[in-house]
Amino acid sequence: MSQSAVSTAPVQPAGVAERARPGLQQRALAAAEKSWRPVALLLACFIAWWVISAAELVEAYLVPSPGATLDVLLDKPDYLWQHSWVTTYETLLGFVIAVVVGVVAAVVMVYSSTVEKTLYPILLFAQVVPKIAIAPLFVVWLGFGITPKILIAVLIAFFPIVISMVTGLKAVDPEMLQLSATMGASPWQTFLKIRFPASLPHLFSGLKVAVTLAVTGAVVGEFVGANEGLGYVILQANGNLDTPMLFAGLLVMSLIGVVLFVAVEIAEQLLLPWHASRRDGAVTTTY
Repeated sequence: MSQSAVSTAPVQPAGVAERARPGLQQRALAAAEKSWRPVALLLACFIAWWVISAAELVEAYLVPSPGATLDVLLDKPDYLWQHSWVTTYETLLGFVIAVVVGVVAAVVMVYSSTVEKTLYPILLFAQVVPKIAIAPLFVVWLGFGITPKILIAVLIAFFPIVISMVTGLKAVDPEMLQLSATMGASPWQTFLKIRFPASLPHLFSGLKVAVTLAVTGAVVGEFVGANEGLGYVILQANGNLDTPMLFAGLLVMSLIGVVLFVAVEIAEQLLLPWHASRRDGAVTTTY
C-alpha cells in the first residue's frame, strides 16, 4: 500500500472520544431546559399575587393587584423611564469605577503582602459598616447630586470584586508560574499570559454579584436624599401610600438588576469560551 493511501485522520487517544458540537436547535433546547424552572416559579408567584389580591385576602392599599400595577406601568412610562435611566446611570458608573479600582487593588494586594495585610482589614471594616448608616454622611459632605449615589454603589460593589479577583490571582497553578519563569518570561508577561486569564472566571463570579449590589447601592443613596431615580419614586410612593406605584418601581428596579446580571453573563460567555464551565463537553472519556 502506498503512503498516499494511508489515512491522515487524527488518531484519538485511547479512552477519549470526541463529542459533536451542539447545533443551534440543541442550544435552544438547552437554554429552554435551563430557563423553564425560574420562569415557572415567577409564574407561580404571579398567580399567587393575583389570587391574594382577587380574593381580597389583603387590603388593596397594602398589596395592589397585578392589574393596578400594570396600569401604572402603562400609564406613566415616561415618568418611570426618566427615573429608571437615572438609577441605571448611577449603577453603571458606580459599577465601572468599582471594577477598575477593585481589580487594581486586588493586583497590588496579591503582589505585595505588606499592602494586603494593611488593606484587607480596612476593606473588611468598610464592608461590615451598613451603607444605609453612612449614606447620610455622603449627602452632607457631597450634597444631593449624583455623586453620593455613585459612591455608595462603588462601596457596595467593590468588596466582592476585590475578593474574587484576589482569589483568582492566587489560584493559579504554581507549576505554570514556575514554567513561565523557567522560560524567561517577565513578571508582566506572566501576569498578562497566565495570572490574569486564569483569574477571569473568579472575577466574573464577583462581577455578577457586584452588578446587582450596585443597583441596591444607587437606590439606597436615592433613599437618603434625591429628587430623581427609582429610590425617589419608591420613597414618594411609600409616603403617599401609592402601593401600585411602589410595586411598579420595585419591579422596574428588579428588571434593571436582572438585565445587568444577564449582560455580565453574556460577556463572560463571550470572553471565556475556553473555560470548563462554558464548554458543552467537546471531549468525554469512554472508560
